[in-house]
Amino acid sequence: MPARSEARERLLATASGLFYGEGIRAVGVDRLVSEAQVTRATFYRHFPSKEDLVVAYLRAADEQVRAQVRTATESASTAADALRAVAASIADDLSRSEFRGCAFLRAAAEFPDPADPVHREVVAHRACFVGALRDLFAEVYRGEGPGARPERAARHFLMLRDGAMSAASIDASGDTDDTFRRGVEGLITVVHAPGARPQLPT
Repeated sequence: MPARSEARERLLATASGLFYGEGIRAVGVDRLVSEAQVTRATFYRHFPSKEDLVVAYLRAADEQVRAQVRTATESASTAADALRAVAASIADDLSRSEFRGCAFLRAAAEFPDPADPVHREVVAHRACFVGALRDLFAEVYRGEGPGARPERAARHFLMLRDGAMSAASIDASGDTDDTFRRGVEGLITVVHAPGARPQLPT
């Protein structure tokens, strides 16, 4: 792996902004080297291909999410509060003026082939995120018996996140963040269990 350097970090920062704002396939190597103010030789010394840079971009985004989860978990007094803190950090992102949706969903849409290294990075990120959530839900549901399903709750959280991020990048309703947090609160207070069905109003 090439050693970290100022040029590498500048390339990665430039790519992160362009890929997220404009799309991965829309941004070519010429644009990247021009805006990062490096030579093509420098680019290829640090990233043998554009694909390698894309993977590095997604790994950096993944580490940001991991850091958010760590901070939420370490600062919370209970697993339920940790889940609320994770939801709050996501909700805060939704209201940023520069928010353009989920970087991983956008990348998956551009690289739909499951065998593609970029797509595999997206899958790995989602699996790690679900795993962290599953551990928190397992703690929340600890007293609910063997029927509780923290894995399903974690995937439900992920679905809520996906929907909220997609809605926030398109709709102008302004209440997506609050709706998302309310949905997560429901997951914390309503146990996922076999055969459980929501009580609909009559």
